[in-house]
Amino acid sequence: LAVLWLAGRAAVTLGGGLPPLVVAAVDLAFPAGFAVIVLREIVAGRNWRNLIVLGMLAVFVLGNALFHWEAARGGYAAQGYGLRLGLGAGVMMIAVIGGRIVPSFTRNWLVKRGPGRLPVPPMQRFDKLSLLALLAALLAWVSAPYHVATGFVLLLAGLLHLVRLARWAGDRTLAEPLVTVLHVGYAFLPLGGLALSAEILAPGSVGMAGAQHMWMAGAIGLMTLAVMTRATLGHTGQDLRAGAGTVAIYAVLVLSVLARVGAGVWPGQAAWLHGVSGLAWIAAFGGFSIIYGRLLLYRPAGKRR
Repeated sequence: LAVLWLAGRAAVTLGGGLPPLVVAAVDLAFPAGFAVIVLREIVAGRNWRNLIVLGMLAVFVLGNALFHWEAARGGYAAQGYGLRLGLGAGVMMIAVIGGRIVPSFTRNWLVKRGPGRLPVPPMQRFDKLSLLALLAALLAWVSAPYHVATGFVLLLAGLLHLVRLARWAGDRTLAEPLVTVLHVGYAFLPLGGLALSAEILAPGSVGMAGAQHMWMAGAIGLMTLAVMTRATLGHTGQDLRAGAGTVAIYAVLVLSVLARVGAGVWPGQAAWLHGVSGLAWIAAFGGFSIIYGRLLLYRPAGKRR
């Protein structure tokens, strides 16, 4: 999987002289191969409820393929159907999977701290309503991204997911950034919906690309980093606690998102804001490699076989 992922990155970055079909095939090999592995694990474990995750991954692969097709035809794929479809699938994954792990991890941590308000258990009736609203908003955005009705559906979905997030007691987690960051990462999901709604209903207020980055760099980027740090600590036998370096990479990733969104709000300052955003993004994931790389490359003695 690592080799397939690297091959896809190389093909897209350096494959200007290759046929578009070859570039697309190499790039799609990783998500397609990953989907096969996910299917095998679901069948082996008879964990049928996770078939919905496989379905969303399949939509993501379809969006990626459509993105390549639009680019090969000379279209502006960065604002095309493929990007919206793939991004929508990623956002829906966060809503579904994040809706399970954020309240669960928060509850586990808060219970150890003593009595107090706990998150509402996941997948209650309100959660299902919020997910249906988000699905409707994403379908509308994929098919008609500039329609006024889409703006209002995105507004509704954003507000519902803000309420959903508020039900998870994130305000009680500030003592442990490893938990707090899950709430901040999820917060970019409703904020992205509200930003897109604002851009549709009041064009020029945020910029479509800037609004999209609330989801792309904010929700997907920060949730990815949050789960990678937590999973690495947990699976290598470390304490589930964020050190200063971990807090720093969370902070610079948030800075990256804010700078990129700011470039849409203030187009005259976009040049240097793009630079800040890019450097902060590199610092976040480069910092992860430096801080957590040794843990991923070293197998604890108790886990050797």
